[in-house]
Amino acid sequence: MTERHGSDSRDRTKPGIGARAREYLRSPAPAGMVVLAVLVGTGAGYGAVAFRWLIAGAQQGYFEGMRWLLPWLGPYYVILVPAAGGLVVGALVCFLAREAKGHGVPEVMLAVMHRGGRIRSRVSVVKSLASAVCIGSGGSAGREGPIVQIGSALGSTLGQALKLSEARLRLLVACGAASGISATFNAPIAGVLFALEVILRDFSVRSFAMVVLSSVSAVVISHIYLGDSPAFTVGQLYSLVSVWELPLYFLLGLMAGLVARAFIWTLYKTEDLFDAWRFPEHLKPVVGGLMVGTIGVWFPQVFGVGYETIDASLAGRVAVGLLWILILAKMAATSLTLGAGGSGGVFAPSLFIGAMLGGAFGHLVHQAYPAVTATSGAYALVGMGAVFAGTAHAPMTAVLILFEMTGDYRIIGPLMVATVVSSLLSEFLSRDSIYTLKLSRRGVDVLGAAPDLLDTIRVSEAMTTEFESLSPDVSVSEIMDGLSKSELHSLPVVDTHHVLVGIVSRSDAEDAALGGQPRITAGDIMTPAPVTCAVDESLTLALQRLTLGDFSALPVIDPAQGSQPVGMVRRRDIIGAYQRARRQRPGLAARMEQMGESLAGARVFEAVVLDGSPAANREVRSLSLPQGALLVGVRREGRTLIPRGDTVLAPRDRVVAIAEREQVAALRRLFARKSDEG
Repeated sequence: MTERHGSDSRDRTKPGIGARAREYLRSPAPAGMVVLAVLVGTGAGYGAVAFRWLIAGAQQGYFEGMRWLLPWLGPYYVILVPAAGGLVVGALVCFLAREAKGHGVPEVMLAVMHRGGRIRSRVSVVKSLASAVCIGSGGSAGREGPIVQIGSALGSTLGQALKLSEARLRLLVACGAASGISATFNAPIAGVLFALEVILRDFSVRSFAMVVLSSVSAVVISHIYLGDSPAFTVGQLYSLVSVWELPLYFLLGLMAGLVARAFIWTLYKTEDLFDAWRFPEHLKPVVGGLMVGTIGVWFPQVFGVGYETIDASLAGRVAVGLLWILILAKMAATSLTLGAGGSGGVFAPSLFIGAMLGGAFGHLVHQAYPAVTATSGAYALVGMGAVFAGTAHAPMTAVLILFEMTGDYRIIGPLMVATVVSSLLSEFLSRDSIYTLKLSRRGVDVLGAAPDLLDTIRVSEAMTTEFESLSPDVSVSEIMDGLSKSELHSLPVVDTHHVLVGIVSRSDAEDAALGGQPRITAGDIMTPAPVTCAVDESLTLALQRLTLGDFSALPVIDPAQGSQPVGMVRRRDIIGAYQRARRQRPGLAARMEQMGESLAGARVFEAVVLDGSPAANREVRSLSLPQGALLVGVRREGRTLIPRGDTVLAPRDRVVAIAEREQVAALRRLFARKSDEG
């Protein structure tokens, strides 16, 4: 099946006011970007207000409605409330927008780093509804992740409608994220830092200015409708009572770092268990909801965002025994909610767990040393920031957001100590935060250096649209006939609705033909649920998946059209797109400029870096690679990295390179021991 797409629509009429406005907003002048930043901030502000109202409405409807419908259950009716919400959430996520599953921030990071800031417009609507129902029906999750994704989707949709460049599109996504945080928590400074530190990872003056404008616009809208009071109520102003408290806050930071890693591990372990469970995907949130409801019968504090319990802990009104229990209960409830497929954030649960940890620790130390320590509320406040810093690896955001959300600056010194200690310990235990780990598990590295050229090219720019798809019931001979007419070594298998169900490779067909079983069909030998790429993903991701799975080609799907294959992408397609982009974009790094003029006839070379070889423990930029050879991948401890100039090759790394046939011998010598050469 061959698909060709093209259009030739030319507007020969004189541009109207709308067209002139679009041209103004798309112009390189900063004024256009200023207007867009304010528009995104205003829209995200209204989105945050509407989201808060949706949650309140869902909470009223589910809890009051089910109490009225099930009076004979007494207090045990709450077991069914999160399950009822899970039924709606599962349907929304599975059938309308899978990006709405989970806590949202990793999807925004992925869009910024590898999709040029592109987020589907429907995500904001589905995420709003799914998260409001999930949180309102008692799901243990926060509202910051959803509003970050909602605001980011708004910024992305506006930028795509105006056909902005990828750099400006990414910036609008960051503006949306900052606006969401700012409006939700009444914390404009922390919203800005969250967007720059976690999402955009860019502290340039231009980025800072636009994100600030967007954040302030969102807070103005929030103040109009929700007031300007802090998110949490602190009964008294806390401060450092004695310098002898600093070691105690240091110890609290260590405990917070360990608890943060335990929370991250529990969340993703629960997600793995639900993913491995063979059960209808859209019903898994129902099961998770039943488990959360069971916990909530005895500990109702775990339902929803839990701000009332945090306020009680800050005021020292929660018994110390209950504080210790709620740490584990909230950790379990949040992991079950999100791991089962619910929709919500992890920001508020991190603050909740931190407040319980700090409050419990504060009770103990104040009983032991009442003359030189503050009351438990001070430690609860510091614990909130410390656990969040440990989960998000964002100590600056943690410090500022606690200041803005409580209005208490006097405890800033202990807060800085605990957050930095927690963040450092958490990073020492694992380089990934609760946000980046979700992407790392997919083979996406967002913690590396600045994006390379392949990061800037979309799969849609490289894929081939000339391919033939197979029906599951075609015979082996028909498969061989289709492969013989195609340049591809693998063909997609689609059902009667043209939905991708598998892929058949040439080796699969040849093995079946040699087996002498004429009744075997494509459905019998295909690889079901194949690895795919989306049209808006970067070639970096496509190359990682091709290399990691040793595939000859990957089917390409357009999320806007469901699971129908719209193209195929191969290594040669990636090489061709890379070469075209290199010629069209001058001023690249010296490594790119020194590559050969053509990679026609090149082959893929793999080798293991041996200890004692010329390449071992050296940066890629210092290697004497043959002229024109390109190092495209490094497999290390089960992960695939895209090598950059400052990447250091370690012994036992498996490297993947593209080179001419006559250059292979030189590459082998580079990665072999000197004693093994010759």
